[in-house]
Amino acid sequence: MVGTDMTLMTLLLFIPACFALNMAPGPNNLLSMANAKRYGMRVACYAGMGRLVAFVGMITLAATGLATVLHTSEKVFLAVKIAGGLYLFWLAYQLWNADPAEGDSEAPGGKNLLQLARQEFLLAAGNPKAILIFTAFLPQFVDPAGSVGLQFLILGALFLMLEWVAIAGYAFFGKALRHWFSRPSMRRLFNRVCAGLLGSAGAGLLLARRE
Repeated sequence: MVGTDMTLMTLLLFIPACFALNMAPGPNNLLSMANAKRYGMRVACYAGMGRLVAFVGMITLAATGLATVLHTSEKVFLAVKIAGGLYLFWLAYQLWNADPAEGDSEAPGGKNLLQLARQEFLLAAGNPKAILIFTAFLPQFVDPAGSVGLQFLILGALFLMLEWVAIAGYAFFGKALRHWFSRPSMRRLFNRVCAGLLGSAGAGLLLARRE
């Protein structure tokens, strides 16, 4: 047994399924890649801690059952959805108009590390689908007859560890792109492709429905 009423088989099923969710090219992972391309891999990884803080809050909500509010309240879901979608559009606008000449050093340049971490936090916290993932996904691996709190703690810790791997992976890819896109024109193209993807994610979020 691993933990309270959690079998090794449960973890062997959870880890690959969880890692697939972590590695999906969602808005936060795209932001991590763009930050690494512009500011460097180290800065992007540190900024990703803002995302982890948001996920800790979501896991806590799921563990305490408070996330069911999103399932039962159409108004709450709509408010979070609109806020998250508009914030994605704002990030897309900023990236679209970013100066392609920036990003030649490892320093954050126009934004400090706290601002970048706050971007990651707000982007994660403004996505109600992320909360629904924790509400619908994590409980599948929890045995209600056992210690639910401890099981959520174990699964949540594993999720955060795998999410950190995803942050580093996307940041590494973004840093590699930084060398490939050395010309300002290519940087502008990359920024605008990422901006388009973030904008599409924002539109998808605004059109999302509770399931």
